[in-house]
Amino acid sequence: MKMELISQQLSALAVDLLAIAAVDDQTSKDKDAKPLPVLLTTDAAVQSAAAAVLASGEFKAGANETLLLHSPAGLAAKRLLIVGLGKRAKATPHAVRAAAGVAVRFCKPRTLRNLAFALPEGLDATTSARAAAEGALLADFDPDTYRSDRKDQGLHACTLVAAAHHLAAAQPGFEEGIIFAEAQNFARLQVNEPPNVLTPTVLGQRAAQMAQAAGLKWDVYSSEKLHELQMGAFWSVAKGSEEPPALIVLTYEPQGYDPATYSGPVLGLVGKGITFDTGGISIKPADGMEKMKYDMAGAAAMLGAMHAIARLKPRVKVICVVCSAENMPDGKAYKPGDIAISMPNGENPGKSIEIINTDAEGRLVLADGLTYARQLGCTHLIDAATLTGACVVALGMVNAGAFCNDDPTFRQFEAAMETTGEKFWRLPLGEEYFDLIRSDIADIKNTGGRWGGAVTAAEFLKVFVADTPWIHLDIAGMAWIEDSRPSIAKGPSGVAVRTIAEWVRTFNV
Repeated sequence: MKMELISQQLSALAVDLLAIAAVDDQTSKDKDAKPLPVLLTTDAAVQSAAAAVLASGEFKAGANETLLLHSPAGLAAKRLLIVGLGKRAKATPHAVRAAAGVAVRFCKPRTLRNLAFALPEGLDATTSARAAAEGALLADFDPDTYRSDRKDQGLHACTLVAAAHHLAAAQPGFEEGIIFAEAQNFARLQVNEPPNVLTPTVLGQRAAQMAQAAGLKWDVYSSEKLHELQMGAFWSVAKGSEEPPALIVLTYEPQGYDPATYSGPVLGLVGKGITFDTGGISIKPADGMEKMKYDMAGAAAMLGAMHAIARLKPRVKVICVVCSAENMPDGKAYKPGDIAISMPNGENPGKSIEIINTDAEGRLVLADGLTYARQLGCTHLIDAATLTGACVVALGMVNAGAFCNDDPTFRQFEAAMETTGEKFWRLPLGEEYFDLIRSDIADIKNTGGRWGGAVTAAEFLKVFVADTPWIHLDIAGMAWIEDSRPSIAKGPSGVAVRTIAEWVRTFNV
């Protein structure tokens, strides 16, 4: 889909559909007060075309509510779509992002090819343009890649229209929005692939292709490197599959970077890349197992973030480590009762891990990935993983879980969340939870039982970061959208890409 930003009189836009945002301007606290829908445009022709229907009470300007007018009088557009943002106080960039997505999703099944979305007047032009660009591009993604009867529902062009005096301010936001959305869609594309297509090897190849195109340094290793680095935790998971593992390392260096003089932070992005998870010997139920291709969504989030970082060019060094494997119940597979030895860190030997459940494999690969990131010089760490069903039980499919061992680092992450609108809820850490993963015969166990499962998984990972400032994102409930929404298709969400990339930018030095 072609995206462009222009300034033009709305009434002169000869497009299949012109979309205008509206808010409910009713401020009365009387519960019987009727909504007061108001268009966020000063274009007199648009106001006139919509005046009668707005006065009728048919449209209330609720969030994502739509009203379609055919052949609107006085407009060159064939259709006028009014999209609600909700109450004026809730007319944030996040509401604009959703509204742009609603307009795109409205067009697609109707095979409308040209859409113009008017940036709401009265809101900040830069943030609105970024949000609208993100919303439009994210809404254009559909997961039906392999359908032989796939219908051509694609938009050919989406034009964002700014008021003339806001065009200069909108331009940088528009450009950033495209970067963030394309990165998120890159991640969604990888998660959507079937596991017979996207093996660890292929994920490594795609990461390398993306890195080369983006100007990132990259290395992709396999079994030999795991043995060289003594990644016993990672290898314990990988050895049960005929598919070899992939250890993917991407590096972004800011402009003018000189290792001899650089004194800024080095950010480590670590992703769980289990391209298919059967559960191993502790095998999962068959029902729903096909979704376990999404168990590499944490890796996809990190690769998507690097896709954006390469184009945003923050003034900080970033290293991405992805640990990718299949978790299979082969004769060579690891077993409950096994002891795995994690990667050593310098003079410190690896941790001995008692395997209680082979379906708790993600924390094993991340353990070695986090250790390796520290060995590469990372001073701050963030990981993302579809790690626990317990997190979904705790937070549902509304918030992803977040854990952190350093309050200032998490405040930076919260600032990034405010910009991107993605939802993460901070959950606790503590010695009482760590006690649940103490082992009688090894340093730690890879599960701590049923209770507090998301927290004990985070406590497991915390062992491998020591005192390094670290954020853990458990995205199990948010990485796959079960049902289509007004602004986005069901399927892979690409959650965390934008927030991770935005978090990186908070470290500009």
